[in-house]
Amino acid sequence: MGQAKSSDTEGSKIGLPGFKVKKIEEEVYEVFIGPQHPGSGHMRLITRIDGDVIVDIDPDIGYVHRTMEKLAEGREYIKNIPLFERMAIHDACNVTVPYVRAVEKLLDIEPPPRAKYLRSLLCEINRIAAHLYGFGIMGVFIGHSTMYMWSFGDREVFIDLAERLTGARQTHSYPVFGGVKRDMPQGFPDMARRAVRYMKRRLGEYEKIFFENPVVRDRLEGVGVIPKELAAELGLVGPTARGSGIRYDARIAEGYDAYPELDFEVPVYSEGDALARTYVKIEEIKQSLSIIEQCVSWLESREKEAPMHPKFWEKSPPIWKKVYQETGRIKLLPIFASLKVPPGKAISRGETGRGEIIYYVESDGSTKPYRVRIVSPSFRNLPVFKYVVPGHRVMDLPAIYGSIDYFPPEADR
Repeated sequence: MGQAKSSDTEGSKIGLPGFKVKKIEEEVYEVFIGPQHPGSGHMRLITRIDGDVIVDIDPDIGYVHRTMEKLAEGREYIKNIPLFERMAIHDACNVTVPYVRAVEKLLDIEPPPRAKYLRSLLCEINRIAAHLYGFGIMGVFIGHSTMYMWSFGDREVFIDLAERLTGARQTHSYPVFGGVKRDMPQGFPDMARRAVRYMKRRLGEYEKIFFENPVVRDRLEGVGVIPKELAAELGLVGPTARGSGIRYDARIAEGYDAYPELDFEVPVYSEGDALARTYVKIEEIKQSLSIIEQCVSWLESREKEAPMHPKFWEKSPPIWKKVYQETGRIKLLPIFASLKVPPGKAISRGETGRGEIIYYVESDGSTKPYRVRIVSPSFRNLPVFKYVVPGHRVMDLPAIYGSIDYFPPEADR
């Protein structure tokens, strides 16, 4: 549906006081795209078009209403981990690790090295799954159903890998205060290396069939260009910023978990278009595959230690220690359900598949946080629609949307 846009010239007053009639500009129409899925996700895009050229756009968010920040204030600290996973289910560990680390700062504890490597391992598995999810959605947006089917099919490889490590398919609730819930199971290293070899081969096929495909390149190359200066001014994050030449990654800047000990690069492209943002994700998958291999090799080469902070582990009954030795599973103490966090304030950040996520956690000394504030990457990348879309044709909008990889549930947290 659409309606002609009114001009700024006022007409004569009619009816009720203050009601005015305005002259209609017949060449500019206001079109509502969404909210629906697929097409715009859970977001309405208010576009004003002249013919098929977009002259203005307003992203109208707020169709998920998760209210997670307020809900978190009414739950015990440990219960917020599965809550926050719902912001980006396919990227659960990357989304929750910064929250866990913020609480660990308030508790003044540091997870053991084995727990750090296990967290980083799952984060990279999730990052690959998140990028493949984004490719699939972009494939739907630009009418390339094969891209959707391939990427969602390959995503299952890494979902299975995460399930083998954590015991859960997607909402793992794996990182906890002081460590993780499970150790690496027997046979996992071989499974991980097979997945890495498979995905390395598939990435070559992706580039040949999709991103070197003339039709796909025409839809992405030179479309939705975000200059480096604009990206910096708007504070964009993740592949959206790195596709415009900004070399920033919270894994490097924050130096959390095992990342300071791991060898990886931060892919950056300077073109700033939809194709550059897509290639950043391809290169990030390659780096994540390398990190998975490094983590698995490190974990294999070290003698097993309980991946939990000794402060909690020492209070466990002997039978629970025996369960860990036999199965690798860690049974959480009841203290986690009634954990009183010392008063204070903490900030932590991490790098999700879509970019930097920041948590602010404030404690008043009770079993529930006094305040939780989340700044998610999709929320930070949202304003760029207003600047980059005008001047493009309507058919370019889905390609721009897909390359930015905006995820409404994560923004409307």
